[in-house]
Amino acid sequence: MAPLCLVWRSKLIEASQQGRVLHLALNRPEKRNALNISLCRALIEAFAQANLDPTIGVILLSGNGPAFCAGMDLKEALDPGGVDLADLHERLFTIINRTHKPIVAAVQGAAVAGGTGLAANAHIVIAAPDAKFGLTEIRIGLWPVIVFRAVALAIGERRATELSITGRFLGAQEAMEYGLVTEIADEPLERARTIAAEVAAFSPPTLASGLAYTRQIRGMAWEQAGVLGRETRDELMKRPEFAKGIQAFLQGPART
Repeated sequence: MAPLCLVWRSKLIEASQQGRVLHLALNRPEKRNALNISLCRALIEAFAQANLDPTIGVILLSGNGPAFCAGMDLKEALDPGGVDLADLHERLFTIINRTHKPIVAAVQGAAVAGGTGLAANAHIVIAAPDAKFGLTEIRIGLWPVIVFRAVALAIGERRATELSITGRFLGAQEAMEYGLVTEIADEPLERARTIAAEVAAFSPPTLASGLAYTRQIRGMAWEQAGVLGRETRDELMKRPEFAKGIQAFLQGPART
């Protein structure tokens, strides 16, 4: 895979593109990919540019080394050097609420605190058997305020609250039972690549519209969601991708 030429160019992220899949690998293995200010900024910029790039259909997120992401870099937490960490983290941990492209995450080892937040911002999470999740902020006198919404979206408010209160760890199997993990695989990155490539082959406008619809109906009244659903469906059915898809289906192999 050839390096992707993005404007932000950061050694803290290894970026490559294969077909329509952009692979972003967190590259602070010696720090277990802890999210320092520079890495947060690089990720935000990478997601923003990927959203605008028509050659990218899916974003694949992983971490180099034995851990996916150990959360916030605590050395910077006490002295952020004038940087508004709350604003920075708000932009990072709400990516799922803005992205037009599906995000697939491959998780190995620790994905705790902010790492769990990153995983929750993915639409599909493939975890290694050794993956470990948890909202551990309570252990240092903090509450996972900014990542909470994405985690609650993935697993529900009750379970997100329980994890916030206890600060306990979840193994891959329990995380899958909770709904945070989609699938467990011995080679999570390879499995995630396969899924990302399959999703990237689908219609980009349809994926974007579908993700937008999913965001917009959150908290909507049932009737309002129904109106928006009909409008979205009508719009999608008028697009050439739908007609082509129907024709390809009807001309395909006979089904038994």
